[in-house]
Amino acid sequence: MRTISQGATGPTVALLQDVLKDSFAQGGLVVDGIFGPLTAEALRRAQRLLGVDEDGIAGRSTWAVLLPTLRGEGSPVAPRRAKIVHAHLPYSATLLHVDLVGLAVRYPKQVTIQSIGTSLQGKPLFCVTIGHGPKRVGYNAAHHANEWLTTPLLMQFIESLCEGGRLAGYAIAPVLQKVTFDLVPMVNPDGVDMVTGDLPPDHPTVAWARDICRAQGMDYPNDWKANAAGVDLNLQYPAGWEVAAAIKAEMGITGPAPQSWPGEISLNQPESQAMARRAREADYALTLAYHTQGREIYWKYADYEPARSYTIGRSLAALTGYALEITPYASGHAGYKDWFIQAFDRPGYTIEAGLGRSPLPLSQLPQITIENLPALLLAPLM
Repeated sequence: MRTISQGATGPTVALLQDVLKDSFAQGGLVVDGIFGPLTAEALRRAQRLLGVDEDGIAGRSTWAVLLPTLRGEGSPVAPRRAKIVHAHLPYSATLLHVDLVGLAVRYPKQVTIQSIGTSLQGKPLFCVTIGHGPKRVGYNAAHHANEWLTTPLLMQFIESLCEGGRLAGYAIAPVLQKVTFDLVPMVNPDGVDMVTGDLPPDHPTVAWARDICRAQGMDYPNDWKANAAGVDLNLQYPAGWEVAAAIKAEMGITGPAPQSWPGEISLNQPESQAMARRAREADYALTLAYHTQGREIYWKYADYEPARSYTIGRSLAALTGYALEITPYASGHAGYKDWFIQAFDRPGYTIEAGLGRSPLPLSQLPQITIENLPALLLAPLM
């Protein structure tokens, strides 16, 4: 956890404000991600209760005593939270780590968490495995930075699987006896931190990205889909990569960009390399790649149409209420779903959740969750 003090902004500030408000009776505090005088004073009051220096700075010692509460474990001065996943807050790589550790602590027998690689800036790419069935499926979210809302969607699904019981009216335990779920909730942690503001404004990558956006007439951070090298990770896979590169070059995209640059060659970014490697190792029977927006499901690549892929796609469309579509040619190459279908001849889907323009507001997440939880649970059984 990075040290933050008055003047800081972003998701880590929002996380601090949230724990102060809910667990330390700071009811009047606004969770806005802006570390102002009221946040500093609320923190000092919490530090007094916790027995650490009352300096109004969230540094190593303060985070150390706050982490059990943040992870949902509770403490002598704060109750255990009912839910671990902070789905009501802007997400970041730090918040993802906090929530995953919380799930591992509360549900050690249900969930396994590992890093399958690292991002360009060295952040872990976490993969969550849950279930013990013979059929293994792979789900992922946030290939695109400004589509980070798909991360808390998958995190809520993971927590529901851990809790057991029923999900959207369906019993969970029988599914976990048949299926093993592999989930990568945040493929592009560097990009997500850029969009949600957890990469500080004075970071060199932020200044570089702002200049690129300004030169290309785009808005930073809202238009940023790429990773920290300006590569669109969902245009990195060896399925018509040369076609995608040619299409983007005709559009004038030949170097680092907020979106749509496929890189110099396919699979030359650590994030896409890790995702391809994991798919080969895990031997998925099916994959779902979550994006925003459009309430659409894309189900095939070029002339590849794996057995039962259309039938499964229709069932997913019925469960979500989304339209089942074929990807437009201009954007229909080099994606993770495209590569998976071509490489394994098995069903793969890109699901575009929500409506509007990315990044979608957090206010859409409850409806997106309602629409997609049944599909996430039942897709492997279709």
